[in-house]
Amino acid sequence: MNRNELYQRWLEEERIAHIHGWDFSHIDGKYTEETDLPWDYRSLILHYITPTTRLMDIDTGGGEFLLALGHPHHLLAATENFPPNVRLCQDTLPPLGVDFRPADGASTLPWPDASFDMVINRHGDFNPAEIFRVLKPGGVFITQQVGADNDRELVELLLPGTPEPFSEQRLAIAREKFLAAGFTIEQEGEAFRPIRFFDVGALVWFARIIEWEFPGFTVDGCLERLFALQEVIDRGGSIDGMTHRFMLAARKEK
Repeated sequence: MNRNELYQRWLEEERIAHIHGWDFSHIDGKYTEETDLPWDYRSLILHYITPTTRLMDIDTGGGEFLLALGHPHHLLAATENFPPNVRLCQDTLPPLGVDFRPADGASTLPWPDASFDMVINRHGDFNPAEIFRVLKPGGVFITQQVGADNDRELVELLLPGTPEPFSEQRLAIAREKFLAAGFTIEQEGEAFRPIRFFDVGALVWFARIIEWEFPGFTVDGCLERLFALQEVIDRGGSIDGMTHRFMLAARKEK
C-alpha cells in the first residue's frame, strides 16, 4: 500500500471510531492485550457470589459483562454515566429485569443503604464511601482498574509529552482509600502486561476511542508518526506497549 492509500485508510478508521457498549470487536485480530493477567476478574467474582447474591455493577458499559455472569437478572443492578451507553442500557437491561439507574460511579449511588451483597467495577470510577454505604454488612467490593501507566509507550509514540490522565490510579493509593472508608482488603494484585498492534489503522481507531489517554489525537496531526509506525510494523510485525492493571477485593465487615 502506498502512502496515500494508507492515509485514506487511516482517515476512514478515524471517521468510524465509535464504541457500542464496551465492544472492541472492530479490531479483533489486529491487536492483543490482557491475555495473561495473574488473576481472572470473572473467576474472582464467581468465587464470592452465591445464588442469592444481590449484585450491582458500577460503570457497566453496555451491561455485556454483567449479563455474561449468568446470575439471575432480578438480583442484578447497574449504573452507567456515558450517554451513548446509558441509552443502550436503558433499552436492554430493564426489559430483562435488571435494575439500571444512570449515575456517575464517583458520585452518589442511587440506592438506599445496605442494598447489595456485592458491588463490582471493571475499569470504572468509584467512590469508596458510597460503595461502603450501599453494601450490606459483610458485603464485598471487587474491582479491576486501569492503572496510571497504561499505554504510556503508545501515547509517547503518537503524542510525546502528554501528561498521565489519572495519575492516582495506583494500587497503593486505592488500597489506602478503601482502608480509610472502613474496608478490609482480602485480595489485591498489580500487573504490567504487553499490548501489541499489528495494524496501524487499528491503533488509529483505538487512540480515537481511548480519547482520555490520547487527547487531541488526529490522523492529520500525527501523520508522519503514523508512517514511521507503519515502518515499524513492516520490519518487526507489531507496535508494542505496556498495559497497567490492578485488582482489589475488599470487604465491609459485619
